[in-house]
Amino acid sequence: MTSPHGTPGSDAFTASLAEIVHGAEGIGAALAAAQIQEIRLLAAAAALADRAVAGSPQRVRERDMVERSIAAELGGVARVTDRTMQRRMEEARTIVEDYPAAMAAWETGTIVRGHVMVIRDAGTVLPPELRPSFADAAISRCERDTPNRVRAELEMLAQRMHPRTFSQRHEEAAAGRCVRTVAGRDGMSDLIATVPTVIAEGIHDRLTQQGRAIIDTRGERAAAASGATSDGVAFGIDAASLGAGSFDDTARGEATSRAEIIATDARTMDQVRADLFADLLLIGPPALDDTRGTSAGPLGAIRARVQVVIPSHVLNGTGDACDLVGRSPIDAETARQLAAGNPIWERLITHPVTGAVLEVDSYRVPTAMRRYLQGRDQHCRFPGCRTAAIRCEVDHTLDHALGGATKTSNLAHLCQRHHSMKQFTAWRVRQLKGGVLEWTSPLGRTYREDAPTPAVAFTPAVAPLTAPAPF
Repeated sequence: MTSPHGTPGSDAFTASLAEIVHGAEGIGAALAAAQIQEIRLLAAAAALADRAVAGSPQRVRERDMVERSIAAELGGVARVTDRTMQRRMEEARTIVEDYPAAMAAWETGTIVRGHVMVIRDAGTVLPPELRPSFADAAISRCERDTPNRVRAELEMLAQRMHPRTFSQRHEEAAAGRCVRTVAGRDGMSDLIATVPTVIAEGIHDRLTQQGRAIIDTRGERAAAASGATSDGVAFGIDAASLGAGSFDDTARGEATSRAEIIATDARTMDQVRADLFADLLLIGPPALDDTRGTSAGPLGAIRARVQVVIPSHVLNGTGDACDLVGRSPIDAETARQLAAGNPIWERLITHPVTGAVLEVDSYRVPTAMRRYLQGRDQHCRFPGCRTAAIRCEVDHTLDHALGGATKTSNLAHLCQRHHSMKQFTAWRVRQLKGGVLEWTSPLGRTYREDAPTPAVAFTPAVAPLTAPAPF
């Protein structure tokens, strides 16, 4: 029986989708207008408390009391606690007073609410007097990309504008590193480690690589466990060590049990990562998830990977913050330590003003083209996706089976999710000059995806000299 909305690709389906998208667009505009009005009202409520106690000798205490009262009044209307409402009032006032240009751009539709929140979050490290100029510079970056894409770039921009160096502030913050537990429900808890970002990213990456090795070798390990019943060895249990005649009853039963457990293992990646995390901290290498002897090799040989852009002057000891691609800035000292122990060097030659990658080379390169693309793309090239290039697949923009050449102008990084969308849905893409991707949705809407500008880039120290006017 045919759906009244048609099948994907039919005129009826396209018309229904177009109606939904048009409706969502209208709702989005109305919602933005309401959110802007709410922000301004809450900011006005916070400012009202200041005016109410102006000139009072106990201004700080009285202002807090007045603000609490106002927050309780508004909280009753919104059905939230006065504490929650008071926090919202302060956040709204910060946005309105410290980032007026961002509010104006939101009102005109140049940027969206997510951009404003990213600007506010990134600008938190700056003194209030620098925040308006920061917002002015941030808006142009927000206009060309999604909020999650510009976050790292804006964080780097804020770090460069700060009167104190990032390295100084990171050293102070690193003194607060710790591990703590937060009790949850149903016998579960969160184990939280506050560590430098590059360390956290490396830990997560190593767990992810190990988890992928475990998931990918389930079949091999189950087959090996099953075969152990006839070989006389079950995962390190030697028949000779058990005594004559005891292998059949003990080792064979253990091998069968292990084989059944592995064969029925349906854990998700998150669950495998959590189990690995516990095993590595409590007992060392995991016993059940042992990948030795498989195509993945031993888990202990897997090393963490992070993708860091380090300007050459940082290596010389004169720079400050570096870019941990896809995450946030890291301090220069950590970057230098990573560089000192890294056997592979990749030199990115960038445009002196725009920072766009022009060329890549290295001392030891498994595949120069892949490393060039990692430097150019940085992350998945589907609109809005921020998955780092080292976790993506290199895709032929024009399929190789259809004559697409294996060259940089026909290759781009796509994560598994968006690689599949390109293959199995009506989304289409073509690559223009300079690594620009032009995506076309099933409704015919186009989305331009420029090659990302590295967050770490050089700018001229002085304005270039202009040529003299002809006589």
